[in-house]
Amino acid sequence: MVRRILPFVLSGLAPAVALGQAQGQGAAQAQAQAPAPASRPAVSVATPVARAVVDQLASALERDFVYPETGARYGAMLRGNLAGGAYDALAGKDLADRLTDDLQAVQPDGHLRVRFTADEAPAATPHSASVPRPAPIEQARWISPDIAFVRYNLFTGDDDEVAATRAFMDTHAGAKVLIFDLRTHRGGGLDEMDAILPWLFDKPTGLVRMATRKSVAASGNSPLQGVPTLHEVAGDPAFVTQEHRVEPGANPALRKARVYLLTSPRTASAGEHFTQAMKSTRRATIVGEATAGANHFGYGLDLPNGFSTFVPVGRTFDPATGKDWEGAGIAPDIAVPAREALATVLVREGVPRAQAQAVSDALMPAAPMTRR
Repeated sequence: MVRRILPFVLSGLAPAVALGQAQGQGAAQAQAQAPAPASRPAVSVATPVARAVVDQLASALERDFVYPETGARYGAMLRGNLAGGAYDALAGKDLADRLTDDLQAVQPDGHLRVRFTADEAPAATPHSASVPRPAPIEQARWISPDIAFVRYNLFTGDDDEVAATRAFMDTHAGAKVLIFDLRTHRGGGLDEMDAILPWLFDKPTGLVRMATRKSVAASGNSPLQGVPTLHEVAGDPAFVTQEHRVEPGANPALRKARVYLLTSPRTASAGEHFTQAMKSTRRATIVGEATAGANHFGYGLDLPNGFSTFVPVGRTFDPATGKDWEGAGIAPDIAVPAREALATVLVREGVPRAQAQAVSDALMPAAPMTRR
């Protein structure tokens, strides 16, 4: 079953390498990993569960993956491995992890993975069943009478989080400096961005473009349907291309505020979308380290017997260059270690070094800022 979920939620994978690398590696690795012909039966004895999971996963990727030729390679690898017995002895998380590894060997992708969720705690992180994820919004506060700060860990799109975003912008409308901490941002959707951006621009502005595989848009499975800030524009005929636009809000108070985004190798997906939008328009200064490189958006798909996946169906790109950030990430304007990003901004804004460091230490994210 296709699930309508946020278009950019990061799967938790380590960042992918650039598209175009590792071409053709999948088949070789699958052959190397499969048992020798003499050590396995002539006919695969994969469980009905494994067979059903692989069949649905391969079909979805062949049909909808953002690049058709890559989707076909994924499907061929999965079906070949299944027929060759590679998944015969696997079940549960072991099967999910092997499928993920095999997909990444064919072509790395920062969102594509298979999960076995039947035994996961609802509030658990992908890597721990006991450590809860941080709240979507943290530390919304004044640092000084002129400097406002907020950390986003996730753009959920929930009504409460969007309302909290609007409240932050309204409450801090007198700021001369706005700092958005994205160093632990793992993904989400557009709603929080669309609550922030109208405060910051003085004229209608195109931000980034989003290209969805045309077959997906035609099928009604596009995660971007009905988003009011997306407007269709001309583009590659194999895709439906939309421009993410901002219209100025009624309150002009923050249009001349200096804006900073703090980034790290953990900043991913929708956090990268926000970063690229602000960088492309030169409306913010990006401070920290290059982001994770998880670009492709898509939809969530429930597979049989407690398995699920995320199917990447489109890409977001800078309209000036046509380039996206899959694998490479987004480079900062001011490159410093992520842990030093906030102190760097505060010193730049005239805060004494010792005071800036003390504030930075007090507001340091609890979640990791390194690649996983």
